[in-house]
Amino acid sequence: MNPRRTLATTGRVLNQLRHDPRSIALMLVAPSLLVGLFAWLFVDQTGVFDVFGGAILALFPFTVMFLVTSVTTLRERRSGTLERLMTTPLGKGDFIIGYALAFGLMAVLQATITVLFAVYMCGLEVNGPLWQLGAVAVVDAVLGTSLGLLASAFAQTEFQAVQFMPLLVFPQIILGGLFMPRDQMPDVLYAISDWLPLSHAIDAMGAVTRGDEGWDVGGPLLIVVAFTVAFLVLAPFTLRRRTD
Repeated sequence: MNPRRTLATTGRVLNQLRHDPRSIALMLVAPSLLVGLFAWLFVDQTGVFDVFGGAILALFPFTVMFLVTSVTTLRERRSGTLERLMTTPLGKGDFIIGYALAFGLMAVLQATITVLFAVYMCGLEVNGPLWQLGAVAVVDAVLGTSLGLLASAFAQTEFQAVQFMPLLVFPQIILGGLFMPRDQMPDVLYAISDWLPLSHAIDAMGAVTRGDEGWDVGGPLLIVVAFTVAFLVLAPFTLRRRTD
């Protein structure tokens, strides 16, 4: 992997996004709107949003970044752009990490906007440091990006990329602790949830909002980082130059 080629890929992706206002709106605005809708839904039920707000902050950025990244990467392959790039010295690792950096920068903006909106506009009570909530949100969004990069290699159309959501995203939402505390799930489902990265992202968010410190926050966050790195390591091996 060459740092110059990687950064060139990052710049190219950011330039493409600059001319794609719909994707920018989806990444930067949609999560806040969804968080706001959830807060509005329970506006008359005191404390409900404070209980579930952390999980919601983990859920929407992850889902949005997964969707945008998987579709955008697939579009590169279907248009033949990736095949043309692979005829240059650009390697698959340069492509994947370049994409991850570009969408990682978007994740920082997304997390900042969403967290500030949830806290100052929706009234989410956070007992821990606000910067920790932002850090977890960023890592969570990058997790969605890395999983989207990995999943895009197995899709042949944009519709198929979206179809991966019931397989890769919805089970994580159901078993992540949003609908039921994970320690109250049947033993088999609890064991499965331990192997799903979104579960640990939700745990980290919940720990920050409760004001927990140390390993209660750092442990789940490190697991999410480990999953993110693993997805990015695997993605170049599954990346195809084009879709037939």
